[in-house]
Amino acid sequence: MNQEPRPAPPTACRTVFFVSDGTGITAETFGHSVLSQFDLRFRQIRLPFIDTLDKAYDAARRINEAFASDGQRPIIFSTLVKSDLSDLIRRSSGMHMDLIQTFVAPLEQELGVKSTHTIGRSHNIVDSEEYKNRIEAINFSLAHDDGQSHKNLAAADVILVGVSRSGKTPTSLYLAMQYGIKAANYPLIPDDFERGKMPTALPELKAKMFGLTITPERLSEIRHERRAGSKYASLENCRYEVNEAERMMKREGIRWLSSTAKSIEEIATTILQEIKPNRRDY
Repeated sequence: MNQEPRPAPPTACRTVFFVSDGTGITAETFGHSVLSQFDLRFRQIRLPFIDTLDKAYDAARRINEAFASDGQRPIIFSTLVKSDLSDLIRRSSGMHMDLIQTFVAPLEQELGVKSTHTIGRSHNIVDSEEYKNRIEAINFSLAHDDGQSHKNLAAADVILVGVSRSGKTPTSLYLAMQYGIKAANYPLIPDDFERGKMPTALPELKAKMFGLTITPERLSEIRHERRAGSKYASLENCRYEVNEAERMMKREGIRWLSSTAKSIEEIATTILQEIKPNRRDY
């Protein structure tokens, strides 16, 4: 049977610059949230650490070159704190959106105080306690990945369970890096299903547990990328493991969701809402 050809992906229609005197993460994150509302592709360029006039002139030059090349104004998301640098970028040939001025100036008026105008304050490592918590959480999550250690498991904020390749590891690391959450994860394997019990280290920590599941079809695709043609990746085996894991989580009263069509950010947010670990970082 002849299949209709898939439509070609749209070509990039505009150039987008994320300009910052720091890492550019804030500008890029906000910009991505806004741009995702448009069913278009964008050529994206990050310009971090623009903290001198020379660097600002060079950034403006690149923006002007993109305008000359594309024939359309580039879109600029800027988080430049210093007004002289921001003014220079504003005079370039782009559509300029200044996230600092948009929010800081009205807040100064509302709060009745001037902002510090400190470069990179949102990512400043001076807040050493929060930074230390995140490093500790990352190390904890790495040490407790895939059930490889029971040591200090009671110190976990969250324990993720689910079949292999259901998204436990990336979610654990995201929780650690973004929120300083100590997340352990345990795979549910055929031995657990045959015994009809959770892994032996877990029953006493059920309040901290959260389950991830996935459709058997998607699980089979992921596993075939790792072990093509194996029983581990077969659709029949994936159906068995997913069904048994979901049955076990229901029986044990463990909260769970499907990772099939959800981003890591969505999964992590749901976990934080459900488990409510005692952390101030988020």
